[in-house]
Amino acid sequence: MTVYIKRVYDEPAADDGFRVLVDRLWPRGMSKDKAKPDVWLKEVGPSNELRKWFGHDPAKYEEFKKRYQKELAHNAAFAELEKIVKGKQIVTLLYSAHDTEHNQAVVIKAYLEK
Repeated sequence: MTVYIKRVYDEPAADDGFRVLVDRLWPRGMSKDKAKPDVWLKEVGPSNELRKWFGHDPAKYEEFKKRYQKELAHNAAFAELEKIVKGKQIVTLLYSAHDTEHNQAVVIKAYLEK
């Protein structure tokens, strides 16, 4: 399986494969028709406490990654994600953050690829 990450605001493409929105909150200003997720797994996103603590501050990213991986290890939604994508050739994780390097989709991708 090949896993890509992509901002939900970017145009959907035929080579995105199975599209999974991994944000806890629906992306601001985005309609479902425009986002085109195959599934929205909001519970796989970071907890509200962790999300608010992180605040998309790159200086906190390494600690965010550690804390989020601990959450994923005990998250039923992550187990559901693994089941959903099993057997899919291409999966694209969609996120809404502006920062393309420091966000939950990057952490989920690495965790899926373990």
